[in-house]
Amino acid sequence: MKIPPLVSPGPALTVDEVRRYSRHLIIPDVAMTGQQRLMNAKVLCVGAGGLGSPALMYLAAAGIGTIGIVEFDTVDESNLQRQIIHGQSDIGKSKAVSAKEKIFEINPYVRVNLHEFRLDAANVMELFSQYDLIVDGTDNFATRYLVNDACVLLKKPYVWGSIYRFDGQASVFWAEYGPCYRCLYPEPPPPGMVPSCAEGGVLGVLCASIGSIQTTEAIKLIAGIGDPLLGSLMIYDALEMSYRKIEIRKDPGCPICSSEPTQIGLLDDYEAFCGVLTEGAEIAVKDSTISVSELKEMMDRGADFYLVDVREPSEWEIVRIPGAVLIPKQEFLDGRALEKLPHDRQIILHCKAGIRSAECLAIVKNAGFSDAAHVSGGVIAWAKQIDSSLPVY
Repeated sequence: MKIPPLVSPGPALTVDEVRRYSRHLIIPDVAMTGQQRLMNAKVLCVGAGGLGSPALMYLAAAGIGTIGIVEFDTVDESNLQRQIIHGQSDIGKSKAVSAKEKIFEINPYVRVNLHEFRLDAANVMELFSQYDLIVDGTDNFATRYLVNDACVLLKKPYVWGSIYRFDGQASVFWAEYGPCYRCLYPEPPPPGMVPSCAEGGVLGVLCASIGSIQTTEAIKLIAGIGDPLLGSLMIYDALEMSYRKIEIRKDPGCPICSSEPTQIGLLDDYEAFCGVLTEGAEIAVKDSTISVSELKEMMDRGADFYLVDVREPSEWEIVRIPGAVLIPKQEFLDGRALEKLPHDRQIILHCKAGIRSAECLAIVKNAGFSDAAHVSGGVIAWAKQIDSSLPVY
């Protein structure tokens, strides 16, 4: 199916704009009309992180007339390995402000709107209604489902991307012409099943590969050229240097985008829908959570406990809490860890931020270690509150 151009052409280009966009203008499929469409477009990028960085930079370079950035986070040193729109001098600065400054360095002719708040069900519809196209650069399932549902209800297209370690995925979802994200992933995976980039890592340059695909798809939709990734999932393996496309079919029973949807409107709580913790973990952490300050106090008074780090060996090599032993989360999932735990000492678990240790705590408590506990905030909180000489990754 041929998709019509998303945006109508804007005003004629000035002499300066002709010089700037000349390499677009001499492409027959783009030409003057296509560039006028780009300059008349309003594109919102959700996130100014790993995927948002290359997407925002190339959207600006392409001459997108209005670029919106929804981002509430600040620049951290650990971001700089992949979030190339930010630099060393931006550490501690608002990511939205940092991105806007770089965009104006690339192209002073574009307009940039900053939306420095957390996207949620209360603000998403009003925000998205101001734009022609959404580029989803988020890294969590709750926001992905929120973006999808809002775009379906507003009948807007959005370009989606996802990255992890050496693998990336990209697609275009537009319920008016094809499937939506829920047709591909009807339900989020169980909490803790899919590690985040913060837990599992990501090859920095992978962001450029997937972010560039997202920008390419956005340009194609706006200008009405080529065949967009509607109904297709692009999968990229950086180690094998391979791309492959998988067909995605519209789900006739999709609760959001089917001809007779069973659910109209946004969910009240997408965090609850995706589940930050499993039900068992939520129960386990009640009255069994200690702070890093409490852990330090226990160490100082010589309390008898067994401190277990449930992160991966690669994380252990970066930073560790003194006295901890490493037993990765997978060993708790398959039961091997239980053989290593002493029964005459209190078991205290920690991870990077507290999610994985909470999940392991549920397993340990179910195995009979009733006085076991986990450390809220994990090694990040330890490095920030107890020993600032340690790196935060």
